[in-house]
This record gives sequence, C-alpha cells and structure tokens, in this order.
Amino acid sequence: MTRNRIYLWIAATLAAPFVVMTLVLALFGWNWLRGPIEHWAEQKTGRVLVIKGDLSLHLGWPWPRIQADAVTFANPPWAQEPQMVTADAVDITLDLRQLLQGELLFPTVHLLRPVVFLEQTAQGQKNWLLDVHQTDEAARIRMGQLTLDQGVLGFDDLASKTHIRAEISTLADTPGTTFRAKGHLRGLSLDAKGTGGPVLALRDESTPYPLDIDTTIGRTRIQALGTVTGLVSRSAVNMNVAVRGDSLEQLYPLFGIPAPATHPYAIRGQLVHSGERWRYEAFTGRIGNSDIAGTAQVVTGGKRPALTAQLASKMLDLGDLAPAIGVRSASSAPMPVAASQQKKVLPDVAFKTDRWTSMDADVRLQAQHLRRATALPLNDLSVHIQLRDAVLTLDPLDVGVAGGRVQAQVSLDGSSQPIKAKAQAEVRKVLLSGLFPDLVLNQATIGEINGTFNLSGSGSSIAGMLATSTGQAKLDIAHGEVSQLMMEKAGLHLWEIMGLTMTGDKRIALRCGQARFSVRNGVMQADTLVFDTAVTTLIGSGQIDLAQETLALTLNQKTKNTSPLALRSPIYIRGSFAQPSVGVDKGRVAVRALGALTLGLVNPALALIPLVDPGPGKDSDCGRAAAK
Repeated sequence: MTRNRIYLWIAATLAAPFVVMTLVLALFGWNWLRGPIEHWAEQKTGRVLVIKGDLSLHLGWPWPRIQADAVTFANPPWAQEPQMVTADAVDITLDLRQLLQGELLFPTVHLLRPVVFLEQTAQGQKNWLLDVHQTDEAARIRMGQLTLDQGVLGFDDLASKTHIRAEISTLADTPGTTFRAKGHLRGLSLDAKGTGGPVLALRDESTPYPLDIDTTIGRTRIQALGTVTGLVSRSAVNMNVAVRGDSLEQLYPLFGIPAPATHPYAIRGQLVHSGERWRYEAFTGRIGNSDIAGTAQVVTGGKRPALTAQLASKMLDLGDLAPAIGVRSASSAPMPVAASQQKKVLPDVAFKTDRWTSMDADVRLQAQHLRRATALPLNDLSVHIQLRDAVLTLDPLDVGVAGGRVQAQVSLDGSSQPIKAKAQAEVRKVLLSGLFPDLVLNQATIGEINGTFNLSGSGSSIAGMLATSTGQAKLDIAHGEVSQLMMEKAGLHLWEIMGLTMTGDKRIALRCGQARFSVRNGVMQADTLVFDTAVTTLIGSGQIDLAQETLALTLNQKTKNTSPLALRSPIYIRGSFAQPSVGVDKGRVAVRALGALTLGLVNPALALIPLVDPGPGKDSDCGRAAAK
C-alpha cells in the first residue's frame, strides 16, 4: 500500500462519522435526539419530558442553540397540576463551559405560549427543583434571560395560603410585556396588573429591568414605577412606590413590619435597595387626619431585620394615635354584651406582642402641632421609640401641655405575658388656666402645675396595666390666682355667688394645691387632696379605681369668711370615668332647707340661721403637704 493510499484511508476513516451524521441529519434532522433527551431527563428527575414537535440544534461555541416544538415537562406526583411546563415552542441556549463543569445553565430561554405552574408543599418540596425528591436547592434550572410570549404563570404554596394565576402578553406597539395576576397572597386577595421590559433578566446583576405595577393585596394598594436589577436576587431596586390602605398594621403579613394599627393612610416615596439595605426615602403622605413625612430604612442580615426611621408631622391628630395605643374604634370587634354594658374609657385592645420579635426598631417622631377632640392645648411632640428583643420603650416622650411640658419614659416588656409595664413622668410649669381654656370660670385662673408619676403594672392592654398598677402620683399648684366665683360655687356660698354674678368675677389668691395618691393594685388612694384659696379651702378624700374605672371622692369646704347664705354640704364626685357625676349631700341640704323654712314661720329673720356659714377656716399647711 502506497503512502498516498494510506493517507486517503485515514482521511476516509475520520470523515466517515461526519458523513454518516450528515446523512442522518439529511434524512431525519435532529429529531432522532428527542428520545435520548427524554430518557436522560426522566432518569435525572423522575419526571417525563415530551417533545412532540420538531427538534433542531444550531451549533456554536460556547452557546449552542436548541429549538423544540410542542414541549411538556411533567410535575411530580404530589403536585396539583399534571404538567409543570407546557409550551408551543422552546428556544434555549446552552452554556457548554458550565456543562463541562457539571452545571446546567441556560443563558437565554424563550417560551412561546407557555403554561407554567410552580408549586411548593408545607414539607419544603418545590416542583422547580429537579432532584427526584424536589428538596435539593442546588438541583434547579439556572437561567440568565427569560422571555415569554403570550403565557400563563401559576404559583401555589399551601403553607402560606398563596394561589396566584398570571397572564403575560407581549406588547404590540413597543418592546415589552403586560401582565395581569389574580388570586391570593398569604391568605389575602390579590389583583395586580402592570407592564415590564421585553426580557426578564433573572441573573443579570447589571441591567435594570423596567417595571410598572399596580396591585391590591387585601385592603392595601401598592403602585410602583421604576427598575429592578436581578429579578431573582433583587440586587438593586429603584422605584417610586405609593402605598395606601386601611391601617399600617396590615403591612405585617406582606413585609413582616410590625407597624401599629392606624386610621386609613396614603404615602408615597422612593424605594431604594442595595445589598442588605432597603430605604424608603423622602416619603410624604397622610395617616387619618395627620400629615407624615420622613425616611425609613430596614437593614437585613442580622439577628432580625432592623428598622430605623426619622418621621415628622406638621399637624398630628391625636385621634389617629388611638388605635396604636389600644383605643377601640368603630371598626374594632365588638365587645361581649356583658362586658360592654358599662362604657370603658381606658384603652382596652390588647397589644400584639407576638410581632415584637420579628424586628428591632429605632424611630424618632417630631410633631409641631397636635390636634385633639377637646380643647386641651398640646404642641411640639418629640418621642423616641425603640423596639429591641420584644421590649418597647418610649424614652423620652416629651410634649408641650398648656404652656408647660410633660416628659415621660415608658417601657413595655413583651418578652413575657402579661406585658410588664413601667411609666415615669414629670409635669413642669403647666398653666392651670390653659388646661381647660373653654371653661369660662377657669379663664381667671393663674398658676402652675408641677408633679411626678411613677407607676408599674402588668397586662395585655393599657387598661389592664393600669388595673394592676402600683406606685404613686403627685401634683402641686402654687403662687397663683383663681376665680372667686369658681371657689364660691365650690363652697356653695349662695350669697357670694349672687353678688359676683351681678358685679362680675374677681381673682383671689391661690395659696396652694396638692394631690398625693398612693396606687396599689389599680386603686388610687387620696393621701392628700387640698386646694387652698383666700376664701375657701377644699379638702378631699376617697379613691379612684382604675380597674373598675369608677370615682369615689369627697370634697369638704372650709370657709374662711362668714357667708350669710350657704348650703354647707360636702361635694361628692361619683360615677364612672365615662359618666362622672358631681353632687351634694341632698339629705343635709334638705335638713338645712327645712330648718330655714320652720324658723321662717316663727320669724322671717330667723330663716337665715341654718344657712349661715360662720367660718373661719384656717389656711392649709402647704409646705408640709408638699413635702409628703
């Protein structure tokens, strides 16, 4: 055999497989690979892959392109839907470099009229994991870019009560997609619609994906416009987000943020995400009748998410804070008939401390003006709220009240049940006349109130905490003037009341006022209760029951000047917080009136004797009382 013939034989031998392959492809195309591919998929996943249409392969390095028509890929037996993927056509590229390293990566995937159902069980099985038991997180298809043309996507998660069906269509005029989704998310009804870019950049960490979405989840509506980079990892987010709903509390099942109950709200701001930091910047809006603005940030990656926020309000309606502190609103669940027969004033809705372990928080709120139903003047609220390890603190809580200030520190330990509560407060230079500015008699009053409160208790609501509270309360009033008409009315001095009504009210010296209460098991016992003026001293006794919300106080008058016409009866303050009543000893008043009537029958001049208040009462020892 000559050398040339040897070379020819070797060339023919090497070329033969390519010639045979060329003949096979010419006669049968790439369809002969359907069987081996289907068999390989079933061996690896335990699930059936069927390619009913033509299969074609376009060779290229490192990304060969594979096209297949009429493709189905079955679900595991436990799934509700028989097929995980059904598509009229599949067009993919395969990364050969990753395949040689044992990794399956499809840089691009295009599906024509697909129907895709994703599902996971409470036991952690996920149908998109391709191992036999669907539990290996590494056994999943990795995709770079995904495009869908007229498709349906479904997602079911029985454990989280989630069932979603979405329709995706390609826009006719501009490159991009439109989608509409309905169903339930975490047990809440879902209705979403929006538009996005033409290519879902699932693994692209550099190209922002445009997204415009309008969704309603339960009673919360979220509108967002902007970009998301890396749709799976959400490596970067920059979107203008508007949120509105019935209560901020409803955000908890959606985002895990333990916000308080509120009145209806609407806010808008810029949501920016990078790394472990989510930031809601320069948001503005309203909560009930209050305006709100600021910046909030959530950092993940620690023991639990950490929220920090700086909030500001020009006008804060205190009625909007009522749900947050447990005040029952019209929308709250009704109380049992037996429990609701007597109207309660103290907030009695239980705090949801089970949510306090889901996040740490550090929030500062500044409010310039405060509005409330009554005319009590409040302004310039500043509060620092912290939540750490299920302990909620307000320290400091500083608010302007009637020309003075109240500074408080409050701690609620929700790590055990019932909640352990502590509260300390200082009252400084509160103007007596400013407390009830609409009361005409009080407008002639001058004086400052100072005092302290120190209470501790336990319970699931503010009412429960006060009902078990122990501690003390002190208030002092000194160096002022008070309405004489108000004090004559308190002393039941009828002659002086008639005279001042005709001539006009006057101011008299206010020597002092002291209130000392010892609190034990929710009962405030009056140790000292004195209001001393130039004409009358009121000395009180009795108690206030915080558990029953009842009053049982008695005021006795000590007149310092003789009054020719007075009823001289103790004043009783009784009833509930909701319906207090102020009255006199009707029996004693009746006896005096009867005595005056009897003596008047003998001699009209004698009729005044039972009605004379001879006085003189003594000045109270204000200094000693204040030292208690």
